[in-house]
Amino acid sequence: MLVIYNTLTRQKEPFVPVDPGKVRMYVCGVTVYDYCHLGHARVMVVFDMVARYLRHLGYEVLYVRNITDIDDKIIQRARERGESIANLTAHFIDAMHQDERALGVLPPDLEPRATGAIADMLTMIQRLLERGYAYLGANGDVYYSVAKFKQYGKLSGKNREDLRAGERVEPGEAKRDPLDFVLWKAAKPGEPAWESPWGPGRPGWHIECSAMAVSCLGQHFDIHGGGMDLQFPHHENEIAQSEGATGEKFVNVWMHNGFVRLNEEKMSKSLGNFFTVREILARYRPEVVRFFILNSHYRSPLNYSDENLEEANAALVRLYTALRGLPLPPGTGGADSGEPFRTRFEAAMQDDFNTPEAIAVLFDLAREVNRARSGSPAEAARLAALLKSLGAVLGLLQADPDHFLQQGTTPAPGGLTAEAIEALIQARLEARRNKRWAEADRIRDELKAQGILLEDGPTGTTWRRG
Repeated sequence: MLVIYNTLTRQKEPFVPVDPGKVRMYVCGVTVYDYCHLGHARVMVVFDMVARYLRHLGYEVLYVRNITDIDDKIIQRARERGESIANLTAHFIDAMHQDERALGVLPPDLEPRATGAIADMLTMIQRLLERGYAYLGANGDVYYSVAKFKQYGKLSGKNREDLRAGERVEPGEAKRDPLDFVLWKAAKPGEPAWESPWGPGRPGWHIECSAMAVSCLGQHFDIHGGGMDLQFPHHENEIAQSEGATGEKFVNVWMHNGFVRLNEEKMSKSLGNFFTVREILARYRPEVVRFFILNSHYRSPLNYSDENLEEANAALVRLYTALRGLPLPPGTGGADSGEPFRTRFEAAMQDDFNTPEAIAVLFDLAREVNRARSGSPAEAARLAALLKSLGAVLGLLQADPDHFLQQGTTPAPGGLTAEAIEALIQARLEARRNKRWAEADRIRDELKAQGILLEDGPTGTTWRRG
């Protein structure tokens, strides 16, 4: 049985969907005022993996990931750039989609945008007012009354009195309690606004996800995910809003992926120590980045370094080398000798999506493929098909092996073209046939100097970029 670590209960639990055979999952998406960084990429890849594996298990999955396209940061960035909010957000939404496609991230089933869900937010805010969980401030803002929700802090484990001691009411706010948070902001000059029963304004950040999640998935659903930084206050506030409005339990399982770190410090825009996905993909191939992300458990810190990316590239080279030159039979690779690998792979994934252990199984399987090559090519081909099939569950190993191995470490390697390399290989073969060993060695060394590694085998010479 699949077990998942639930942030809400702080333990692993057997996964039992609300509706048998179906999974409804919501993940907090990107606030689109800049290019995606590696932290965003981790959320995308991790929950893409979760959705893929749930579907592998046979569940019918409805995966929703929102876009925040109205926010203080968006308004400020549009002013700085001298362009409309609509143009700014459209540009960065397109860029986000390009990044996720590059990383092999399948699109979510639904991708609601905050500006398209204003009516749902107004309905939820009105319900909170009616049930006594919200109030209209003297400044025209609508606030959530944290004191009314007795279970506030249950997700993060934070104590309300401790939190209150560290908060203060900012000038211009009309909170009754420093912990209260805004649901609806009264309109300010020069800012976008929508009509509401409380006057023109725009939504607070937290209400967006509650309204979109309930609208798309219902009042009670299976999984809510996002980065660990969203656990408090965003997800804590989502619970308070949603359960206050509906009177029902909001989400069964809360999943949070760990931080991305650079030099043991959290990578973030506020600290200025982040890399955009585009900067990273200019240096490393997308599948290398995806492998790097999945080779750490999703709840663990992900330590970014060139050394770790180079190791990820070398690891993928080993796996693709095992697939190279084998005609893969149709189907999913069901060789009897491969069943222990399939069993171990699925056992790892059933244990809170333990992708590092699942990837270790792929390496064991690759070694078995290589052992079978000389004695039983047909068995090697069946095992290779299984390797490719299990890799697909993680969104890995789906490229043509020769294409991957000949691309090199970076997306656009310089130096010799594939045609020039093939011509030199033929010249080396000709030299060896004529026993001109020095010339053959010279060609091998020339290719090696340019990062081209030759591998002589019983079926001929293959090459890859180092």
